[in-house]
Amino acid sequence: QLSIQFSQHSIMRVYQLLIWGKIRPSKGRIKTLITRSSKNRQMMEVSNIKGKKAITNYKTVEIFEGKNTPTLSLLECKLETGRTHQIRVHMNYMGNSIVGDDKYKKKFKKIKNIDPILEKKLTNLNRQFLHAKIIGFVHPKKNKEMIFDSILPQELEIILKMLRKPHK
Repeated sequence: QLSIQFSQHSIMRVYQLLIWGKIRPSKGRIKTLITRSSKNRQMMEVSNIKGKKAITNYKTVEIFEGKNTPTLSLLECKLETGRTHQIRVHMNYMGNSIVGDDKYKKKFKKIKNIDPILEKKLTNLNRQFLHAKIIGFVHPKKNKEMIFDSILPQELEIILKMLRKPHK
């Protein structure tokens, strides 16, 4: 029953993520084909001709930029499909990589004038700033919709708190 829901893409999945820069437009729907990368078998990529349909709905929740802060955006993504690395691939395709994502990161210029404590938190994050916030599905036995919400892990919450705090 659950695998049928997955294959029919009826499972609700909402993710929170922090990306470098601002995504344009600030909200939208990314619909592409995703296939295995021809250059690196461990990675996936957007293709014009082959692959599986992938749909990500995204919206910008908050933008952080300031004197000692690089431009970062907190997004929420709602998946219509669930492809391998879908959000990472779609963000990369839009030109923004996820903070802490070493596999799909774009080469970016050295950040100048960044708060050293914030810089340390961002560079020493040994995970991606990508969090499964909500999952929802119909319970196979009870036939009742179940929705589970989880709070942002502490190491990610600390980064947001630092970004929200006005710097001197």
